[in-house]
Amino acid sequence: MTDILNTYLPIIIYILLCILIILLIIICFKVLRAINKAQEIVDEVDKKVKSLNGIFSIVDIFADKISSITEVITDSIVLFIKKISKKRKLKKEQEDRKEEDFDE
Repeated sequence: MTDILNTYLPIIIYILLCILIILLIIICFKVLRAINKAQEIVDEVDKKVKSLNGIFSIVDIFADKISSITEVITDSIVLFIKKISKKRKLKKEQEDRKEEDFDE
């Protein structure tokens, strides 16, 4: 029995190792194909994104200009409101002074 195992067991192991090596080679080829397909997809997406960069830069320029215009408008509105409140405050102080002058 041990003679049979000593002679046939290495042969069976070698056959299984050969099958395993063949399967690993097949898996490697399939993985390489999948990686190549993924690389092609990434390249296509990269080309499309680069083609849209011009549009994004134009949108960015318009957004910057609009934000600067709105900033100028809001600053002018704030200054206008401050002027109005300052005038009211001055009028109120003058009225208070007049009332104090009359009270004396």
